[in-house]
Amino acid sequence: MKHLLFDLDETLFDFKQAEAVAVTKTLRQLSLPATEKVARRYSAINKSQWERLERKEITREEVLVGRFGILFEELGVSADPAEAREIYEGYLAQGHYFIPGAEELLKTLYGRCQMYLVSNGTARVQAGRLKSAGIAPYFAEIFISQEVGFNKPDVRFFEGCFARIPGFCKKDAIIIGDSLTSDIQGGKNAGIATCWFNPGGAACPGELTPDYEIRSLMELPELLERIWVRP
Repeated sequence: MKHLLFDLDETLFDFKQAEAVAVTKTLRQLSLPATEKVARRYSAINKSQWERLERKEITREEVLVGRFGILFEELGVSADPAEAREIYEGYLAQGHYFIPGAEELLKTLYGRCQMYLVSNGTARVQAGRLKSAGIAPYFAEIFISQEVGFNKPDVRFFEGCFARIPGFCKKDAIIIGDSLTSDIQGGKNAGIATCWFNPGGAACPGELTPDYEIRSLMELPELLERIWVRP
């Protein structure tokens, strides 16, 4: 059996849209400036903090609270970052937005291979969003880094996942994700094939080259046909 490991945010779910909605609601609830500019700044801070987590420079808790602390310091406000974190996660867990083609892709591949989710997201948030989307039944198992104990791209995250997949074989596995530093580097670290979901056509740095690249999710079934004859 072939094994497909899917990232969740910005691969199957449109995290940017969900993030913008959740942070705007959070700021409004705290009576803070909730402009589009502030939401964009939060997004940039959040991205940089998660990248620091991937490099093991800070802890998950430091990401989840610290991103608001940085934002509030820049805004010159005295709001509580821990309170903001709780409010934000509550809003973020309430709904979902699909990347175009995500539902169709899962329906197309279901039953033809074993599919798994591999996410660095917060367990509470991902559980709420997956319930809202109703896509959990497509996956043989869902691996959340907070529960596994390690974060992508740490090889220990992947080793923990592989150990829980019956009959797992690296040559029959591929990870599909949007992040070069998390998904693609993680796949390389773990010794499995990698497929970069790159809808914007971004340039790929020479030092990290994915095995495959797709611009839309529905390119994946044809790619798998070429790689494995039939997934």
